[in-house]
Amino acid sequence: MTVGTSDDLHKRSTALVERFIDNHWAETGAATNTLAAYRRDLEQLAKFLHQRDRALDKALPSDLLDHVSGLMQSGHAATSVCRKISTIRRFYARMVRDGEVERDPSAKIRFPRRGRSLPRVLSEQELEALISAPDTDTPLGLRDRTILELLYATGVRVSELVSLELGAVNLRQGIIRVVGKGGKERVLPLGENATEWVERWLSRGRPGLVRGRDSDFLLVSRRGKGLSRQAVWHGIRRHAVSAGIDKPLSPHKLRHSFATHMLDHGADLRVVQMLLGHSDLSTTQIYTHVARARLKELYEAHHPRG
Repeated sequence: MTVGTSDDLHKRSTALVERFIDNHWAETGAATNTLAAYRRDLEQLAKFLHQRDRALDKALPSDLLDHVSGLMQSGHAATSVCRKISTIRRFYARMVRDGEVERDPSAKIRFPRRGRSLPRVLSEQELEALISAPDTDTPLGLRDRTILELLYATGVRVSELVSLELGAVNLRQGIIRVVGKGGKERVLPLGENATEWVERWLSRGRPGLVRGRDSDFLLVSRRGKGLSRQAVWHGIRRHAVSAGIDKPLSPHKLRHSFATHMLDHGADLRVVQMLLGHSDLSTTQIYTHVARARLKELYEAHHPRG
């Protein structure tokens, strides 16, 4: 049954999504990236429903089941579908609570089965090659070397890295202060190498890009402005090619490598949890599986009877 024009449906669904995002942020303080993911998931669902002349508050259980089925048939990974289902369930739970709908149409949605995939990491040799790839005789190369040193030395998320401000860096103590998911703050050690490269960047690289302009960010673009996550991503891929690393790379892979190599060298799991900013130890435990898998590969490759 048609409930209005296409514009009416769009406006109604958009208003419901924005209200959900605002309320969820007010209650939980969820990170900007998390809220952006919720918005994308719900806008995708709204677009599907609009094709059936329905706004989000008029969805039927069959609509949502068809939407999820379509996602799976179109080749979305199980982890991606599970995240979208989680968003939909959270959205309709609030709709019921706020009296927008009488019954939760998402109640019958089931999460698809998914295997536990292990994070892929770089070897220590590959990381050394990657970190050494930028041309540090140029300001941009010096910046990129500093980015790679920081990512591997601290395990920070790329969103935490690009938002790092000068006031959050204490080179005398060799620490940085980052704000993670949910606005939670943690203090991380830099180590000697990263501290040295941050000092070089601040004295020999950053001034040439900022050129007297005001900027609170530690890392800046060629125009002296804050960096985007995409810029860091593209830079890592470019330097991976120079380093001869023939595998897809992202800033998060350096985070995975940081955690795995820490455990490889005997770090306590709870220390790694604290450094990564995980609220749940089970999230960190995946890296113990990575470490075991790497140990098995080394054994099979080098033991005469492996």
